[in-house]
Amino acid sequence: MPTAKICGLSTEATVDAAVAHGASHVGFVFFPKSPRNLDPAQAAALIRRVPPHVGKVGVFVDPDDALLDHAVASGVDTIQLHGHESPERTAAVRARFGRRVWKAVSVRTRADLADAPRYAQAADLILYDAKPPRGADLPGGLGLRFDWRLLAGFTHPLPWALSGGLDADSVADAVHVTGATLLDISSGVESAPGVKDVDKIAAFLQSVARS
Repeated sequence: MPTAKICGLSTEATVDAAVAHGASHVGFVFFPKSPRNLDPAQAAALIRRVPPHVGKVGVFVDPDDALLDHAVASGVDTIQLHGHESPERTAAVRARFGRRVWKAVSVRTRADLADAPRYAQAADLILYDAKPPRGADLPGGLGLRFDWRLLAGFTHPLPWALSGGLDADSVADAVHVTGATLLDISSGVESAPGVKDVDKIAAFLQSVARS
């Protein structure tokens, strides 16, 4: 059965909804340009509401160690790197902080998948997300979908997750086409950029459970 991460949470109500409806992970964004950005104190208050069996993922874009220090202190148990972090930087983050590290790989064409094997020894999981348009301020959370058929026959170097353009209506197709066992959603459960909707969270997780 596939599982799901609800990313970009920022309120008690939406954190509680994600947990109540069966999310395997919840995500908190630490990136000032994002409408979902939190400071570590805000994240810590939300993380205290999350039971031990649910993963607490901090999402970062080319972070420095100072930001990672504060985020890890807030209770983050997994670090998701969503910028241009090299394999060397990714490995260094995992070694320094002793947390699981997920590395996002942006995909538009089959050639983009060649980035994934570079992180085989540096990360714990690869997150395939849609490549943003040139000039975009955000590397993800834009509701864009890449052609999932690109993953057909690809040899994944690590456990992996699928992100980009997901919603309650597309989950079954995503799982059927890609075989994904972990689905990562942000804008697909929002009523406006950065504003999560508890009903959409519930509907999405119910769709995941049926997939």
